[in-house]
Amino acid sequence: MSRLDTEQERLFPVPTDGHTRVLVLGLARPADWPALRAVWQGVQADLELPAPAIAVSGTDSYQLWFSLAQAVALAQARHFLEQLRLRYLPEVAPSRIAMWPQADASSAGPVRPAPAVPARQEATGNWSAFVSPDLPAVFGEDPWLDMAPGLDQQADLLSRLKPVSPDAWAHALQRLTPAEVRAETPTSQAVQTRLPGPTGSAPMQPRQFLLSVMNDAAAPLALRIEAAKALLPVDSNTRGH
Repeated sequence: MSRLDTEQERLFPVPTDGHTRVLVLGLARPADWPALRAVWQGVQADLELPAPAIAVSGTDSYQLWFSLAQAVALAQARHFLEQLRLRYLPEVAPSRIAMWPQADASSAGPVRPAPAVPARQEATGNWSAFVSPDLPAVFGEDPWLDMAPGLDQQADLLSRLKPVSPDAWAHALQRLTPAEVRAETPTSQAVQTRLPGPTGSAPMQPRQFLLSVMNDAAAPLALRIEAAKALLPVDSNTRGH
């Protein structure tokens, strides 16, 4: 296994079983590095995440490659990328933006990862490659290499990158969750809220409701975190009586 293969496996393993450690956001038609650079800078400055890898697609786009230390469900990965789009690229037409992995989050079908980088593009003969942050400005609207990149240089670029830790991921998701969604997050005052239950069941008490949200694997992670936080005062009050 080459150094590049080792780095690829460390950062960007192939998605399996509806989960992924690799998220890719691309901007094309035309390739627009100044716009995508706002995302690259924002995830570091605003969300406190490690820098994602930067790639030229070999065709018509720039890409950001995010590596996660722990695999997440495809739906959560897509939610993250969509929130990045809404936050940093609100004026860019959705048709210009690509997101990977691609699959129906509600199906058990195969997950389609982003096209491999580096790789030769059959249609043009040009190459995709990972690049350092100072190079996209040089490529302009031509995001490709005319010849194959050096494999050792590609490995060197990837060796400097760090995967996003689970704690940093949870923090970033919470920061990206729209305020109106956070406002709807259940709290210890949600006495009137009901959840589906057996026929004839009584309204859930606040603590029961919060526990059900926190333990619901299908609930958005940000909501589960807020439910866990809300349980702290609830549990304290329960022990005090």
